[in-house]
Amino acid sequence: MRRAPSTRRTKSTSILELLKADHATAKKLFKQFEKFKKIEDAEGMLEAARAVCNALGVHAQAEEEIFYSALRQAGGADDALDEANVEHSHLKELVSQLDATEPADDLFAARVKVLSEYVQHHVDEEESTIFSKARKAGLDLEALGERFAGRKSELEASQPPVDMSLLAARSRSAPRRNGQRALR
Repeated sequence: MRRAPSTRRTKSTSILELLKADHATAKKLFKQFEKFKKIEDAEGMLEAARAVCNALGVHAQAEEEIFYSALRQAGGADDALDEANVEHSHLKELVSQLDATEPADDLFAARVKVLSEYVQHHVDEEESTIFSKARKAGLDLEALGERFAGRKSELEASQPPVDMSLLAARSRSAPRRNGQRALR
């Protein structure tokens, strides 16, 4: 089977690529949290947790409104979308719990860890199952990407900005406990 010649854009606006980029950002933020946890930097842990919670909230809302809605209207992915919505519900509950706590609270780190695991599970299923269904549904993924990006921008306007490079720099320059990395 011959493939049609690829017409590459310099910047893809496919909703699938935008969603994958968000998934990668969340993964980086969870890794930053773990770095701060290792060096016992409570402020860094809080910054990373808040950043990932804000990013997940914006992502989930825009994804549900734009992507899931369009896919549901196209039909054929109802079971997968129902599962994704349940997963989003659980993720939002953990985000809410984290928003009400601080790193000194007993279950703070455990909640971040469980949130990270839930997100990874959700991402794996979404990228393997739902993305495939979206491709087969004949959706205009470029147009959905533009709508998704626009909606995310609207939602992000009410969130504190996250500068990944500053967060990463903080983890590299954070003070070590007793001048060394904390051992666990």
